[in-house]
Amino acid sequence: MSRVRAAVRSFLPFALVVPLAACGGPAGPERSGGGAQAAPGFPYTVTNCGVSSTYQAPPERAVTMNQHATELMLALGLQDRMAGTAYLDDSVLPAYRPAYDRIKVLAKEYPSKEVLLGANPDFVYGGYASAFDKGQGRDRDALAKAGIASRLSVEYCTQGPVGLEQLKTEITEVARTFGVPERGEELVREEQRRVDAVTARVKDRPRPSVFVYDSGEASAFTSGGNGIGNEIVSLAGGTNAFADLKDTFGDVPWEKVIERAPEVVLIYDYGGTTVEAKKQRLLNDPALAEVPAVKNRRFVVLPLSSAVLGVRVADAVESLGRQLHPDAP
Repeated sequence: MSRVRAAVRSFLPFALVVPLAACGGPAGPERSGGGAQAAPGFPYTVTNCGVSSTYQAPPERAVTMNQHATELMLALGLQDRMAGTAYLDDSVLPAYRPAYDRIKVLAKEYPSKEVLLGANPDFVYGGYASAFDKGQGRDRDALAKAGIASRLSVEYCTQGPVGLEQLKTEITEVARTFGVPERGEELVREEQRRVDAVTARVKDRPRPSVFVYDSGEASAFTSGGNGIGNEIVSLAGGTNAFADLKDTFGDVPWEKVIERAPEVVLIYDYGGTTVEAKKQRLLNDPALAEVPAVKNRRFVVLPLSSAVLGVRVADAVESLGRQLHPDAP
C-alpha cells in the first residue's frame, strides 16, 4: 500500500472537544514554565479538526509526525520546542537540516504509543490523519486523557477544496499556539509572494491537462480536487485531470485516465518505488499507449513532501510551473 494511500484511508472524523489546558493539561503554566502570570498573548483557544484546546502558555515539548508538520515547525524557528520527530518521506530541506539534526528521531515511521509517551511531549502535531491511529493508541482522545495537546493538519479535515487560505490557517495557528505570531505572518507573506510570481508568469499560457500519478497497478491512485495538490497544479498553470474527484486522493480506473487523455503526467516521488519505475509502468502498458502524455513521454515530477499542506507549497508551485511552462519568462 502506498504511503499516501495508507494516510488517506486512515482518515477519521474528529468531533471531540477537549479543553486541555483549562483542565491543567500540558499547555498549562506548570508544564510550560509560564509561572503564575500568563504568557503574552495567552490564554489562546483554537479549534482544530473538531478539537478545541486552550493553551495557557506555548508548548515546550512538541513531537512532530510527518515531514510537512516537522518542516513547518522548523520554518517557524521552533526547534528548541521540539522533543522529538518521526516519519520523513525524503530528506528535510537543506536550510532546516542543521536544526533537524539536533532533534531526537523517535522512529523511522510512526512511533509506538510507548515511545511517543516516553518523549514526555506536551504537544503532538500530525501531518496526516494516520498519525493519530486509534488502533495504535495514538488517537487524539487518548493523548488528551494523557494530558497531551495535539494538532492535525487542516488538509485532512477541511470540507471542500484546500488552497492557500488553508495554508495560511495552518501556519498562522501553529505560530500562534507557540507564541510567535509574527513569524507566522512573515512566512505566510513569503509563500504568497513566491506563488504570485509564478501565477503572473504563466497566466497567459495554455493550461495542459495533468494526471497526477501517485501509485497503483489495478487502478490509479491520483490527486483529487480537495487537496493542496490540486491547487498546486492550478497555480503552476495546469488543470488537474481529476479535479472533479471530491477527495484529497483517490483511486480511479485506468479507463478513466484513457478517456480523459491528459497531456502531462505528474509523478509523485517518494518511498521505495522510483520515478523511473513509475514511468516504465505507464510506458509499458499498451492500454495507455495513445494517452497524449504517455505517447509524448511528457512526465514531470514533484516530491510528495512538496505536494501536501506545508511550507513547500511555494517550492512546488515554482518547480511545477517551470516544468509545465519551461519557456515562460
